[in-house]
Amino acid sequence: MKQTILLISFFLMHLAAGAQKVHLNVLGGFSNYQGDLQSARLTFNNIKPAFGAGLYYEVTEKLYIRGQVVFAKVTGADSTGTTVKKRNLSFSSPVTEFHLAIEYDLLNVYEHGWAPYLFAGIGFFKFNPSAKDSLGNKVYLQPLGTEGQGFYNGRTKYALSSMVIPFGGGLKFALNDNTMLRLEAGLRKTSTDYLDDVSTTYADRNDLLINNGAKAVEMAFRGDELKPPLAYPGQGITRGSPRRTDYYYIVGASVSFRINNANSGGSKNGLGCPVRVL
Repeated sequence: MKQTILLISFFLMHLAAGAQKVHLNVLGGFSNYQGDLQSARLTFNNIKPAFGAGLYYEVTEKLYIRGQVVFAKVTGADSTGTTVKKRNLSFSSPVTEFHLAIEYDLLNVYEHGWAPYLFAGIGFFKFNPSAKDSLGNKVYLQPLGTEGQGFYNGRTKYALSSMVIPFGGGLKFALNDNTMLRLEAGLRKTSTDYLDDVSTTYADRNDLLINNGAKAVEMAFRGDELKPPLAYPGQGITRGSPRRTDYYYIVGASVSFRINNANSGGSKNGLGCPVRVL
């Protein structure tokens, strides 16, 4: 993760060397996630706002390198997102993401005025899942060790940051020589299965109570709050699936502005955009 931060920092610090090829980007849209509390791959349930900003470096007229920070929120609940209603679990987490990616246009946007594009990269994100307890109080879940972290089967508390692989695509439109509009959908494959605090199996209720406390027991299984109440599952019963890590995704629109006007001299194409000789 430190290497990723250094790579992104190196990229941002050296953009000034080619200022006419640098674009400032601002993003607005929505976010969602797919995991143990949201089984649908893509859904409009529980969507939340997302926004961000970044810098694009125009390597060629079809190839860009981008560094971006995104602020988002993801939520999920058994009551709306899964068929496992008896757990009665829910969560909410902020997401702060930093990534460095390559973006490639399938057409030359300066010649056509629009272009489909693909992107892929690497980065990291921070998260911190929480849920409301039976009294409506916000409770952060990671410190509780709801799956017996700290004493059961060698489980340790999961980290609140993770590597992430962003990838996706979209359409971009050249509004003028120096301004572009992007419509983008991007998936984020994380390296954690605990974005929603759910991954493996239940620990024994009494052991969890003794080692991690009453609040851990309360937040590990919420079926006893249903009517009729359900009994706490036995040790080793499936609570979540560790077979694949969690995903989240960002869908939205962004506008990018060239930091320095590059249209001083040189030939122009149909849009009035500079034609570069590479």
